[in-house]
Amino acid sequence: MKVTIVGAGAVGASCAEYIAIKNFASEVVILDIKEGFAEGKAMDLMQTASLNGFDTKLIGTTGDYSKTANSDVCVITSGIPRKPGMTREELIGINAGIVKTVATSLIKHSPKAIIIVVSNPMDTMTYLVHKATKLPKNRIIGMGGALDSARFKYRLAEALDAPISDIDGMVIGGHSDTGMVPLTRLATRNSVPVTEFLSEERLNQVAEDTKVGGATLTKLLGTSAWYAPGAAVSAMVQAIACDQKKMFPCSALLEGEYGLNDICIGAPAILGKDGLEKIVEIELSDAEKAKIEESSAGVRKTNSLLEV
Repeated sequence: MKVTIVGAGAVGASCAEYIAIKNFASEVVILDIKEGFAEGKAMDLMQTASLNGFDTKLIGTTGDYSKTANSDVCVITSGIPRKPGMTREELIGINAGIVKTVATSLIKHSPKAIIIVVSNPMDTMTYLVHKATKLPKNRIIGMGGALDSARFKYRLAEALDAPISDIDGMVIGGHSDTGMVPLTRLATRNSVPVTEFLSEERLNQVAEDTKVGGATLTKLLGTSAWYAPGAAVSAMVQAIACDQKKMFPCSALLEGEYGLNDICIGAPAILGKDGLEKIVEIELSDAEKAKIEESSAGVRKTNSLLEV
């Protein structure tokens, strides 16, 4: 299993580290445009191999896509990160050009690769990769929902004063501060609905804290988060590499599911060796359906800014 990560910044390096430590990939290539940067990150990570007990080979390269050839999974993290006060949508003008170039370069050298998109605005960048590469829908996946759901579970565990291993929950909809739809109604603690433990007011606060999870960290850190995004990507890559058939909410091209067409937005999906193998349709309440409609309208507005 060969994995390529484009972008050697904090998110890309975290992806590479977590994938290497899990030891399911034979090779991870890190590519960046900054001279020597990816090579340095790869070397630094390789020097942890004997300490962390992995045999994954990490290689860094400055812009040489030939070294990514025959990758099974490619992860696109490249683009500028958010700064305090910026929305994900404000990144579109710069990141669209970067992501389009990266995606087409990757597919030129790895025509059978599955692509995971991390760059923001993530749903729109995922849609752009579909339009730019025209790959089958199962081979292009946006990461956002996996990360948003992890943040949701963190906030639920915090509210319940419970170990996070007790918690299950999911966020669907757009990967934006206003577009996320945390499914508080379906969240559980060891199969018991969290509505048994938390008031409606507290659950609404959990949902709001989840939706601004990225902005909260950006304000604290001065840039986008990286540990949780890296972990989310590595879990998705592992599900594909090891054919785990795991369910993650992720940005998928919908063709009638949830009443939506020609849009990439967060929905539950099964990930396995063929990439996004199935979109899972769950029964939503009227309130949840309304939120998904509102979220999709926001994503379409951002999509309209693309030049494809």
